[in-house]
Amino acid sequence: MNRALRAAAMGALLLSPVLLTACSAGQVSQTATQEQNIGNSADVGALSLRNLQLPYPTGGLYPSGSDARLVGSVASTAAGDDTLVSITGEAFDDVEVVDPSAEAAAADGATSDDLGLTVPADGVLHLSDGSGPAVTLLGLAEEFGVGQYVDVTFTFEEAGEVTVAVPVGIASRDLPRGEGFDFHHGEGEEAGGSE
Repeated sequence: MNRALRAAAMGALLLSPVLLTACSAGQVSQTATQEQNIGNSADVGALSLRNLQLPYPTGGLYPSGSDARLVGSVASTAAGDDTLVSITGEAFDDVEVVDPSAEAAAADGATSDDLGLTVPADGVLHLSDGSGPAVTLLGLAEEFGVGQYVDVTFTFEEAGEVTVAVPVGIASRDLPRGEGFDFHHGEGEEAGGSE
């Protein structure tokens, strides 16, 4: 009987690691399903606004009164074209749009209330990526840094209006670090000076 109990106990001890690891089989870690925040998104009608952001600013901060480029895209699943009529918000004074595909007279003078940017049926309007119109928010009301958001309202002729919290983007490359601070420098001088 004593040997049988020992054998059973030994068997339980040998099998316990296998049984415990089986408990977590098939589980997905929390970070496995998380994606980097590349920008915010929103849907309005048949339109999907994707990857909206203000690019990482020089020095990590947009000063008050400065301008910021608006990057993103508007995808349509509609059967007909729609028009981006305006881009407005309380955190900036106006919007400037330079559309290389527009006529020369209109290419350099569009303001926030008369944009007239076409979102093609079952297509994509790219903003500030080099292939579509360049959109700039003019005169930021305050300073904005990484992790902060600017509320931007997009108004479309057919789909309607949607407001999106557009984040300030993170740096797309490694940035040089400044010289490290020596926390012990002052302690050595005080200790030496007091003796």
